[in-house]
Amino acid sequence: MAKTNPPDGGGSDANENTSVRHRVARPPKEGLLKEFKSVVQETFFYDAPLRDFKDQTASKKVLLGIQAVFPIIGWAREYNLRKLRGDVISGLTIASLCIPQDIGYAKLANLDPKYGLYSSFVPPLVYAGMGSSRDIAIGPVAVVSLLLGTLCQAVIDPNEHPEEYLRLAFTATFFAGVFEAALGFLRLGFLIDFLSHAAVVGFMGGAAITIALQQLKGFLGIKKFTKKTDIVSVMHSVFGAARHGWNWQTIVIGASFLTFLLVAKYIGKKNKKLFWVPAVAPLISVVVSTFFVFITRADKQGVQIVRHIDQGINPISVGKLYFSGKYFTEGIRIGGVAGMVALTEAVAIARTFAAMKDYQIDGNKEMIALGTMNVVGSLTSCYIATGSFSRSAVNYMAGCHTAVSNIVMAIVVALTLVFITPLFKYTPNAILAAIIISAVLGLIDIDAAILIWKIDKLDFAACMGAFFGVVFISVEIGLLISVVISFAKILLQVTRPRTAVLGKLPRTNVYRNTLQYPDAAKIPGILIIRVDSAIYFSNSNYVRERILRWLREEEEKAKAADMPAIKFLIIEMSPVTDIDTSGIHSIEELHKSLEKRQMQLILANPGPVVTEKLHASKFADEIGEDNIFLSVGDAVAICSPKLAEQQA
Repeated sequence: MAKTNPPDGGGSDANENTSVRHRVARPPKEGLLKEFKSVVQETFFYDAPLRDFKDQTASKKVLLGIQAVFPIIGWAREYNLRKLRGDVISGLTIASLCIPQDIGYAKLANLDPKYGLYSSFVPPLVYAGMGSSRDIAIGPVAVVSLLLGTLCQAVIDPNEHPEEYLRLAFTATFFAGVFEAALGFLRLGFLIDFLSHAAVVGFMGGAAITIALQQLKGFLGIKKFTKKTDIVSVMHSVFGAARHGWNWQTIVIGASFLTFLLVAKYIGKKNKKLFWVPAVAPLISVVVSTFFVFITRADKQGVQIVRHIDQGINPISVGKLYFSGKYFTEGIRIGGVAGMVALTEAVAIARTFAAMKDYQIDGNKEMIALGTMNVVGSLTSCYIATGSFSRSAVNYMAGCHTAVSNIVMAIVVALTLVFITPLFKYTPNAILAAIIISAVLGLIDIDAAILIWKIDKLDFAACMGAFFGVVFISVEIGLLISVVISFAKILLQVTRPRTAVLGKLPRTNVYRNTLQYPDAAKIPGILIIRVDSAIYFSNSNYVRERILRWLREEEEKAKAADMPAIKFLIIEMSPVTDIDTSGIHSIEELHKSLEKRQMQLILANPGPVVTEKLHASKFADEIGEDNIFLSVGDAVAICSPKLAEQQA
């Protein structure tokens, strides 16, 4: 049994607290309107977005308002040739990386390669004017491309109805943009935080494996391939085609250039100054492999090639969106799911690089910018674009200073669309598969998964649930599993908050958890319990029952050790940030239960919100203000003499 202190509860400290006692102050009463305003402000405007508008002239406020929507107006005034040089180098570097990736990612979305290039032209231009991140590189990404392709393919077969499929993809992109912009405009960005870091790690890892497995079609030269994404179906399709469906020339091309890409990535990882090596490696691979196929005419030996890519920049696609009919609601659903994933990835990337360069980004402005660029993109033949981690990392290491690097990249992509696309005709699909495989391998973060296991087992369950759901079932089911497990964790923590028995540390007046500090001594006749959560309807009954269980256990221990019976129950309430009607009712029931046992309930250090509600409910009068203390030390100092009198 834990050590115990004598009944005086703390020597000279106790005597001082007996002579001078500070009562728990009742906070000043706020009106209903003021209280509502405070809640709204802390929920939606916690970052005080209008602080810069205070005490400004009308014209200045207008300028600040325009600048808030278009941050480019602010930083453009300080732009110079030094920054331009860094941005041009960064833009050219990420363009060399994005062009081959975009062609491959479009295939993941079951779209023609040109749509991948379109999506790296218009959206980056829009983001450059409205985004607040200096480092993020905008364009199609593997995970969102796969998710969009999987969800749309479940509704429309892209091979049988390519035009309807394309319209659905544009419609989903439009509503993904509306969804993203609405979250930012309504300042509901905190909703994306419900997709935990652990769930994202698992989802990204599972999606990376799924994407890599999907590339086996192009890597091995298989013509008939399953439309399902789960590992069982894919491997069955791969081995089913092993005897007659594989093409050895395709395998040689894919394996050779995959090795080259992985070596280039290794060189860039080992020497940060050689960041440009893995950045230009995909473009070099495309150029060399295309030239090789052209001069050998390997396409006539069964090597599958990209074939024709239309020249010209993005055509207008306003008339191709569904705003009625059976595909309208499907577009909303798919756009919502894909938009959430795209938003989560982009905001996480923007925050990461902002922290590395020590500048602030506005999450809600980012959402508005991302949403606007996807809405505009859907009207100009683009599918969902977001921030790419691999390209953003290259952008950062190449020395970018502003979003001008995105503008430079977009210009290069536009020039490619106008002049160079015919040269991609003989690009083998195997090289695109190799580029995608090398790109997505970086999404598998084993170190992060190990760290999650060490820190929180429930987080690890969410991580693995998302991972195995994506790999063995489907992308959307994996995402759903991760969200469900994350919500289950929240509910578990809310409905089953932690409680602890406190004891007094030797030679101090400090009370701490006896499990964490074994030398913390319990006070004979007094049980001190801390509740580590707000007390709401969802956990109020549990809190009461758990406290009573602690009481029974401590009574049994006291009786077995021939110690004085417990007469005072002190609840340390400093972690209790709030309490509702059910919580008050539960504390009232606990108080009545203790009275029947001839025990006194004591409350220590309630916060202002809790104190106000204790008085509003009249429970403070019922328990007596003399039994509400500023600290546990004060409570023990007052209770110990009373306990001594009762035992005398």
